Amino acid sequence: MYESMRGMLQKARQEGYAVMAINAFDLESAAGIIHAATEMRSPIIIDLLQDHVKAYFDCDVLTRPIIRMAQEAPVPVAINLDHGSDVAHLKRCLHEGFSSVMIDASGHAFEENVRITRSIVEFAQEFGASVEAEVGSMGLVGTGAGFTEAAMYTNPDVAIEFIQKTGVDALAVSFGSTHGDYPQGYVPTFHFEIVEAIRSATDVPLVLHGGSGSGAENIRRAIACGINKINVGTDYMIAQRDFVAKALQTDPDIEYPELLHRAYLEASKVVQSYIELAGSKGKAW
Repeated sequence: MYESMRGMLQKARQEGYAVMAINAFDLESAAGIIHAATEMRSPIIIDLLQDHVKAYFDCDVLTRPIIRMAQEAPVPVAINLDHGSDVAHLKRCLHEGFSSVMIDASGHAFEENVRITRSIVEFAQEFGASVEAEVGSMGLVGTGAGFTEAAMYTNPDVAIEFIQKTGVDALAVSFGSTHGDYPQGYVPTFHFEIVEAIRSATDVPLVLHGGSGSGAENIRRAIACGINKINVGTDYMIAQRDFVAKALQTDPDIEYPELLHRAYLEASKVVQSYIELAGSKGKAW
């Protein structure tokens, strides 16, 4: 069942759970995500990061096979462009069949973010696609940008005004998470009051980016406060990498297709654990 994020996130908001959005980068990783969702009878979002799409395959090459897998899946599946900052490329993705896009103009001044986002909302309506945007900013571990700092947190009043002016279907907010892999043993501090303030004043589903390594209790409380979409990429990719490393050590002559197949099946267990944590198990309709 191939759908946009709009309906699945509104249902999650009404029933108090979150839908997982997992980063894929090829057919195998997309298949692992759909396999996990099918096993758990859960709606799922496949996030395709703009930088990955532009670096490894373009939106007119790999998107169609992933859409085909989504159409044949027995659970609701959305394909979302993650952190789309290149407007022309984002529009190409919509033409190629993406059911959802994230326009990330958060690096611009507020009014410019509003203008760009509003134009994408209007454009996406022609395709029946949903639109996510971002207010605030998150760090990226390992790039020099470092962890998310207080000055990067989302201002609830600004976020509420942004939602009213743009008509977005979902809004990513910054309240303590960071993209990438945290140092071992580190658990970020979440400022849940930011989510609560926005949630109480709007009916738009809110999004947690940088879910990998955030900690189970943080995620549970974030959902209780109003988060309805959780992005995870790093943990899924690390699970695949670790499986490959161990498998090659055990059997260096393993057939490459078998290696890839087993890697995504093993990594899909990580996705299943996040689905359980997010409360979306059994929520497919």
